[in-house]
Amino acid sequence: MKLYNLGKVPWHESQLIYHALAALGREALSLVSPATPYVCIGFHQDLEQEVDLEFCKANDIPVFRREVGGGSTYLDGDQLFFQLILHRDNPAVPMRKDTFYRKFLQPIINVYRRIGIPAEYRPINDVIVGTRKISGTGVGEIGDCIVFVGNLIVDFNHEMMSKVLKVPDEKFRDKVHKSLRENLSTIRHELGEKRARKWGEAHLNALMAEEFEKLLGPMQPSERDEALQAKIDELGERMMSDAWLYQKGRRVSGRDIKIRAGIKVLQRMHKAPGGLIRADFEVREGKFGNVSLSGDFFCFPEEAISLLESRLEGRPTEEASSILSELYSRESIETPGLDIDDWMRVLDV
Repeated sequence: MKLYNLGKVPWHESQLIYHALAALGREALSLVSPATPYVCIGFHQDLEQEVDLEFCKANDIPVFRREVGGGSTYLDGDQLFFQLILHRDNPAVPMRKDTFYRKFLQPIINVYRRIGIPAEYRPINDVIVGTRKISGTGVGEIGDCIVFVGNLIVDFNHEMMSKVLKVPDEKFRDKVHKSLRENLSTIRHELGEKRARKWGEAHLNALMAEEFEKLLGPMQPSERDEALQAKIDELGERMMSDAWLYQKGRRVSGRDIKIRAGIKVLQRMHKAPGGLIRADFEVREGKFGNVSLSGDFFCFPEEAISLLESRLEGRPTEEASSILSELYSRESIETPGLDIDDWMRVLDV
């Protein structure tokens, strides 16, 4: 297996390198970090629904569509990426998804522990410290290879992440920003500025290489050769084009932003006969949080809205229907054109 310890590279090459290695069928570990910031979206996503393109253009932040699934994210030089490329028939590749993640995230967990951060694996694909996520990961198939990508997060710009996403309004953006700060950690946050400075990019990349070698065996240090560079350039022509970037993705109703495994920030809207219902809320480990309900309906008492918000707070999401039924019954609510089924259109997750 080859080791490409490349450090800082042009932003687009931080994505094109692993695509090229997979297209060439080379088993390798690539360690890279983008020299400048950009936004990366998943293969199946709809660009114009996911990303605030006006903000990105005004701030010279390019956008890239990868050939691997997952969500949209803001990437910069404070995130050090590992990109593991393996043949699908490699006997080291577990068949079960959870076993795969557990096995190949262990080197990253080991690196964090070696620098003094008590990281742990959380199914199915998160590395956490306490309750906070501290590594983003994704896996996909390109050609005959499985590509597993992830990172060490030295620092993270929570505010910029919330700004590059397309959101319905600033209230929802604030929810996303707050949830990111509460649930995403970094090396600098965990160790403090002084201790974190001890661990430079080259040192951290060396630790990642060591830990993956313990798992997969010796790796051959390699540089970009003509064939690899040619494939990077070839893929760049296609993947940097507007035709690739703006291809129609899967559009979804409302917004559903994953912060980490078990935590999402959502907005749902439904036009019922009795008026428009809007729900902004979090789902934390299967329970409602920070519930805000509004709309242009007039048949539902205002005090009942506040009561419904409070009753949903902290309750399992599967109890939404029974909570609504109880509320309608106890409060003797009569709402022509706005029934329980309408509420469930925005609360059923």
